[in-house]
Amino acid sequence: METTAEGQAPVSFHVMAKPTGARCNLSCDYCFFLEKEELYPDSNFRMSDSVMEQYIRETIEAQEAPHATIAWQGGEPTLMGLNFFRRAIEIEKQYHRPGLTIENTIQTNGILFDEEWADFLAENNFLVGLSMDGPRDLHDRYRHNKLGDSVFDRVEQAARLMQQKGVEFNILCTVNAANAERPLDVYKYFRDELGARFLQFIPIVERAEDGTADIMVSERSVSGEAYGQFLSEIFDEWVRRDVGEMFVQTFDGVLASYVQGHSTLCIFQPTCGSGVALEHNGDLYSCDHFVDPEYLLGNITETTISELATSQRQQAFGATKSETLPQYCHDCEYKFACNGECPKNRLLTTPDGEPGLNWLCSGIKQFHTKTERPMRIMASLLMAGKEAGGVMALLSEESARTGRNDLCPCGSGHKYKRCCGTGCY
Repeated sequence: METTAEGQAPVSFHVMAKPTGARCNLSCDYCFFLEKEELYPDSNFRMSDSVMEQYIRETIEAQEAPHATIAWQGGEPTLMGLNFFRRAIEIEKQYHRPGLTIENTIQTNGILFDEEWADFLAENNFLVGLSMDGPRDLHDRYRHNKLGDSVFDRVEQAARLMQQKGVEFNILCTVNAANAERPLDVYKYFRDELGARFLQFIPIVERAEDGTADIMVSERSVSGEAYGQFLSEIFDEWVRRDVGEMFVQTFDGVLASYVQGHSTLCIFQPTCGSGVALEHNGDLYSCDHFVDPEYLLGNITETTISELATSQRQQAFGATKSETLPQYCHDCEYKFACNGECPKNRLLTTPDGEPGLNWLCSGIKQFHTKTERPMRIMASLLMAGKEAGGVMALLSEESARTGRNDLCPCGSGHKYKRCCGTGCY
């Protein structure tokens, strides 16, 4: 979100609307949002048509950029039923203006999908985010219905149905204690068995309910080291055969840092606050991960989204990310590509005792160290007007002409078999 003075419309901002609040038809073990029902004890958790219209109208009217996104998340937004979204599309048509492109997105577990849903999503060019954690045994570890039963078949069926109907979709896969040890099983399932081409990997870092210095996160959380290894192993497979064919959000976001000096992902940007969360009753919060009373900006039935999203309070929330970054991070060579990652994960202290170090720091640094060289190659190709996929041929040629006991061409001074020949580049 690029902001001007308080109260002026930003060039663009992103609202994550939750029409059913925290209500969901699943009960995933690691879900951080189910407990948010407690914020609205007497609610029916259904967004009214008036709030829905206000959200759509204000989002469209506030955009100075030629693109607006109407985003639906949860809980589980499909619990609102298809007619709700049909009405939303009609309202969009009322407020659409020449030169503006409107993108509709929905994040879902896919449980309620049938042909009628798939046809609607295809006809209205929805981009769907489908939550899935890998092959059956890994998906079922933490994702299940309220009786504890597997929903894997229904989620996979939703993906197949969207493919048949031509619905564009991304896979949103959490990286947790169960699947972190099997990165290539996860990646190859999505690529080879499911045929998905767009992947997002979201690390699970759950603060322990009774966190102490010894136990700070839940047993479901991924460790920094495991997270770094997970990303690195998938990157090694991707950079050698899938660049330009498979799109991994984390890789794209980091590559952007090498090309333009800052990432396209909010978690890696110097400040945050560009993505606000809209509850079912019109309450607007600073961020999806901070839906708590202290981060309530106001209600859109009383104050416009634009005013709330550009308020001094929201700008201060976004600036805190940089202002509280430890010196240890400021001194890091990869600060330009990381910026301390998401503030919600800053649970540790630095080696010199300063608070605010990210739980995933060791793994993120490990990933950057192992991928810096191919990232720089891809960035150079892009800046020269060439395809990033050219890196695959370069790495293949390099590997073919370099013996295992030769000095590594990366200039490290180590033998190839102990350096880039291991997949570390």
